[in-house]
Amino acid sequence: MGQFDWTPDEYLERIHAKVPRYDELQEQAIAAIPFSPERVLELGMGTGETTRRLIEAHPDVWVVGLDASPDMVFRARETYDDVQLARMEDPLPDGPWDLVISVLSAGELTDDQLQALCRRVRDHSRSFVIADQFERDKLHDLLDWTGGELAWQADELAVVRAVY
Repeated sequence: MGQFDWTPDEYLERIHAKVPRYDELQEQAIAAIPFSPERVLELGMGTGETTRRLIEAHPDVWVVGLDASPDMVFRARETYDDVQLARMEDPLPDGPWDLVISVLSAGELTDDQLQALCRRVRDHSRSFVIADQFERDKLHDLLDWTGGELAWQADELAVVRAVY
């Protein structure tokens, strides 16, 4: 999404303009969670929108959030305890995780980076939900790399769910 230059204050306004079905994508990502998780790793936490929805749906969940933007990490830490400055290309924090979730954070990874991320998630998690904008070929590859299924799709938006 190229959001690294977006500030937390303008994020929601800009993301709604860029992705008109943003709220629907968020809702579908949460709906795709295959079971009630206890330990969750969120990749690309941003301002914490996905985390807020995740906690509303699963109040007992513990979420560790990663984001590559210092401004986003600073903002998310105002509300959530465990937010770390890290890139998705970096090694994942120690698991195991019940769920790894990523909403609008992985779409700009190269194919090699996304495939490597899927491999790391599979090694450290019981499930993976990834929601983003994907071109048709990249979505097909993602389904192969995750071993998952298409949980929802509208336009170029998709939610993929995998259970390991």
